Amino acid sequence: MSALKYLLHYPPSLLVQVQARLDDGSLGDWLARRYPETHQIQSDNALYQYVTELKQRHLKNAPAPTKVLYDNQQHPVKGTLGTNTQISRVQGSKLKAKHEIRIATLFRAAPEAFLRMITVHELAHLREKNHDKAFYQLCCHMEPDYHQLEFDTRLWLTLRELA
Repeated sequence: MSALKYLLHYPPSLLVQVQARLDDGSLGDWLARRYPETHQIQSDNALYQYVTELKQRHLKNAPAPTKVLYDNQQHPVKGTLGTNTQISRVQGSKLKAKHEIRIATLFRAAPEAFLRMITVHELAHLREKNHDKAFYQLCCHMEPDYHQLEFDTRLWLTLRELA
């Protein structure tokens, strides 16, 4: 079960099921059938448009991110799939805040649903800074299947690492 480091906080009964699918080699086929669609969001500009459209649809009053890009420094082994940073700068007599969203480059090759899940997660940080109940309620408001997509993304990451 040491190969299941992305799934450590899930119930043992679920981990046994995942391990069984890994052992018989059916996990990859199951994920491919469940998420057959890929996406064409390969550039930083396309990613910025994608994030902006999701933000406009669900978070109209939240501050707009000034920069959205794929980042090679984000890596699941180090614990980050994406980051949302707020940079405050003094400009004259005003304090200006800029928000940057960086998403791990590996999501270029992910199914669109996984990219949407990580995007929703980072957009939720525009309103809620901590991973608390309100944060996850906002994630579920923007993406009703958020928790299932997060679990399936963890399965996908596990499969990628073992391949």
